Amino acid sequence: MTADLAGRTLGFVGLGNMGTPMAARLADAGATVRAFDAAPGAREAFGAEVTTATVVGSAAEAARGAEAVLLCLPNSDVVEAVVDGGLLDALEPGTVLVDMSSSEPVRTRALAERAAAAGHTLVDAPVSGGVSGARAGTLAVMVGGPDDAVAALGPALAAIGHPRHVGPTGAGHALKALNNLMSAAHLLASSEALLAGQAFGLDPEVMLDVVNASSGRSGSTEVKWPRHVLPGTFASGFGLGLMVKDIRIARDLVVSTGTPSRHTASTVALWAEAQDDLPPDADHTDIVRWLQGKDAR
Repeated sequence: MTADLAGRTLGFVGLGNMGTPMAARLADAGATVRAFDAAPGAREAFGAEVTTATVVGSAAEAARGAEAVLLCLPNSDVVEAVVDGGLLDALEPGTVLVDMSSSEPVRTRALAERAAAAGHTLVDAPVSGGVSGARAGTLAVMVGGPDDAVAALGPALAAIGHPRHVGPTGAGHALKALNNLMSAAHLLASSEALLAGQAFGLDPEVMLDVVNASSGRSGSTEVKWPRHVLPGTFASGFGLGLMVKDIRIARDLVVSTGTPSRHTASTVALWAEAQDDLPPDADHTDIVRWLQGKDAR
């Protein structure tokens, strides 16, 4: 992988829980990474942790000399503010914008049109797999965009995880939202069942062992409960508020396509209720404590 990225310059904007390990993997794979975050503390923490990258003072500086600028930001509002706030004007000819955020697919396509009018290509490439997957380079990367641009990004995205070209621009963001809708539904259903089993007197570890060898298994039973719920840490690194944002995007997509949406609506309503009750910084696995009626603080 080092040979693939050696001599390549990449900009990276957004150095949060996911962005930091993703940018670090690009730098460790041999790329010259110019990294920026709007929060000074995030820049300082990144600079101390990732000595193989260069921390810069603005998104425009991150774009200097870059063949691609990768964005790992909270939502479409922030992505558009960064892109329209000077980044688009700073891009050099031919530079590709890569939105790895969990953005809204319709807005992604509109932003891609604005980028194209300025002579640039926007590719959406959201990820799934959590902080542990970002550190290990095993993220699922859902890529939407033109064939040639996606192919050119292949080595960089492979340093982050397992890229899959899923369709035209916006397809990656659509699939990411739908994936998180399924994940949110799994976690609710799995948690209600496991809590019921515990109340009946079953051992949760025994239940998970059996379920994970049976048809009821999911990412919730294989990863979230064993790693974050049973140990009582509730620290997956993915906020409950971000989950609610993503599944609302998915709900809007489901409704707009005329697909049956009763289960989707119920899932979103329950997660939104939990968000209202829990602290703003709650982890998404804290929904289990919410189901138990406990204080997530």
